[in-house]
Amino acid sequence: MKTNNKLVREQLQITLAKFQPMLAIPIPPKGWIRAVRNALGMSGRQLAERMGVTKQRVSIIEKREIDASVTLKTLRRAAEAVECVFVYAIVPRTSLEEITRNRAQRVAGKRLARASHTMKLENQALGKKENMEILSNMIEEIMDKLPSNLWDE
Repeated sequence: MKTNNKLVREQLQITLAKFQPMLAIPIPPKGWIRAVRNALGMSGRQLAERMGVTKQRVSIIEKREIDASVTLKTLRRAAEAVECVFVYAIVPRTSLEEITRNRAQRVAGKRLARASHTMKLENQALGKKENMEILSNMIEEIMDKLPSNLWDE
């Protein structure tokens, strides 16, 4: 049975997977605003008029896009001014499930190491197979519950 957390990750991953091919698209050296504007044969002055700003402001916006200091609101306005749609997403390098599993594995490994150390001191150490089974169960439990401290440290 899928937990709610897993279902949420799966549904979001389906949506985000559509953005994966875009990761291979290089950002134009002078930014998207300038690239689209130039491709349309639109001058900086013309874009400024369409955006309701000065030509100097368009120049600043284009520079800020390159150095990643432009706001999302400004990018949206510029896109609309060149009759485009501004698309924004945070796309995982792998999958949400893999990111969560890797983190759960680290947390579970640390917890198990502490418990194993204590058990070893008390001559109650478990075998490798038993430890692997416990670790696997801990990982699944962490992924199901997503404790609030999962991303601490």
